[in-house]
Amino acid sequence: MRDVDVIHQIESVMAEEDALYRRAEGGHGLADAERERLRGLQAHLDQCWDLLRQRRARREFGEDPDRARPRPIDTVEHYQQ
Repeated sequence: MRDVDVIHQIESVMAEEDALYRRAEGGHGLADAERERLRGLQAHLDQCWDLLRQRRARREFGEDPDRARPRPIDTVEHYQQ
């Protein structure tokens, strides 16, 4: 996966996340399944951003960015921003 592919995935997930936030703010609220989907999207975004940072760091230090791998969601969810 190339950086641009990760960025496109981030943009896609963010668009879905934004749509759910707008729905929640629009007075409609969210169903249980939508709230669960939102939590999953947020976790997936953390994972995508982490993968992108790994790729960039590997490139910066002369390593192969294609060797970067997504880390488990339970690992990346607890990173401090």
